[in-house]
Amino acid sequence: MQTGTIAQDNAVFSAIANPERRQMLDMLKEGERPSGEIAAAFPSLPQPAVSRHLRVLREAGLVTVRPIAQQRIYALRASRLREIDSWISHYRVFWDDVLDALESHLGTAAGDVGRRGGGP
Repeated sequence: MQTGTIAQDNAVFSAIANPERRQMLDMLKEGERPSGEIAAAFPSLPQPAVSRHLRVLREAGLVTVRPIAQQRIYALRASRLREIDSWISHYRVFWDDVLDALESHLGTAAGDVGRRGGGP
């Protein structure tokens, strides 16, 4: 990733490693949400746990928070996700090669099945 220190980058990857935090990011991609609405989407998590997850996301730079009266409104900070995507893009060439080989293999296997007249 171009910006940030190694510690900041590690914080981002650590933050998105948790499935609940990824779900929170998914909610925020639709738009800003008050913390109470986010907490309500996770009935199995106590409210302090939701607050800790939101703090981790904020400290990693993945979300912003602003107070409105008694509420805290969270919003996605997409720039950090773009940095992650930019870093990962350097490795997509490896995926493309593997996927191309798999596609070729599956095409050959499908042709063999068709010639035998069998199927799964």
